Amino acid sequence: MAHQSPSAIAARFSGSILTSDNSQLSEARKADGTPDFVQITAPEIHHAKLTQYLQASLSDNSKRAYLNDVRHFLAWGGNIPSTPDQVAGYLVAQAETHSNATLTRRLVSLSRAHTSQGHASPTKTDLVKATLHGIRRVHGTAQHQVSPILKADIMGMVDNLTGMIGVRDKALLLIGFAGAFRRSELVALTGADLSFVEQGLVIHIRRSKTDQTGEGRKVAIPYARGRHCPVLALKHWLSTAGISDGLIFRPITRHGHVQQSALSTEAVALIVKKRAQAIGLDPSQFSGHSLRAGLATSAAQAGVSAHKIQQQTGHKSIEMLSRYIRDANIFVDNAGSIL
Repeated sequence: MAHQSPSAIAARFSGSILTSDNSQLSEARKADGTPDFVQITAPEIHHAKLTQYLQASLSDNSKRAYLNDVRHFLAWGGNIPSTPDQVAGYLVAQAETHSNATLTRRLVSLSRAHTSQGHASPTKTDLVKATLHGIRRVHGTAQHQVSPILKADIMGMVDNLTGMIGVRDKALLLIGFAGAFRRSELVALTGADLSFVEQGLVIHIRRSKTDQTGEGRKVAIPYARGRHCPVLALKHWLSTAGISDGLIFRPITRHGHVQQSALSTEAVALIVKKRAQAIGLDPSQFSGHSLRAGLATSAAQAGVSAHKIQQQTGHKSIEMLSRYIRDANIFVDNAGSIL
């Protein structure tokens, strides 16, 4: 097999169906110019439409993650197509510096990089599977989990926030917590997604991480007593910022000017960390996901049923939600209480 330079492989791979700039389905070529895999033919289907549907099968985030993983493999010295020995060696080289979750995701990316170009995936072989299994046994499979922001935390974080940025952050944190939203869901919200009703607010999530087909779901956020009502906080932000339509959560300049673009997902995480640190919490223990985890954990502690928590969070199964409920109830009827 004639190996190409990593830059040549990356350029070739970036034109596959994992990226959005592919105009043909069968242009991957060997060094001599001949096709490198069986050409896809669909005479009754327009190629542009077929490409469009193939592109839509992956979210933009997935495409970026796949490409970054493949670039990491190539920078290490790997090649596409690769051999089981090479992929196993890559896993061994990364075993002590990367989590099992990261290694597993990179295998998925490498598999996709091969199959999208008509090659057999080396990640499916017994050698690679056994290597990953051994790494898991030696290094364990526990994943780092961010700490949830509990009800008391969120109340402290939004207390006494002033100024344009403070008004936005209060609305963002309270809505993110009450709706158990992902960062990507928060920053994508527009005025068309909001319906203020007698009981509070209904938010239409048009697309999310687990709903790439755009089926959508509605999340109800009721009015709350006191100064920390998420619905009133959002109304105050919209009024203060003069937002009647378009994106809801936006960047603000140092001079207090609200911009037209969407707040980034990274900015949401930074806001959570900043406001957590302000009340004496360790910011390294929190992220944007802490809002979602915090609602699930706090609701479980308050005795809300798993079904109703699932309805709010949008988890596809109770099993996916179970770790929050389990952690929240760890002291309930604890066997150690007999002491």
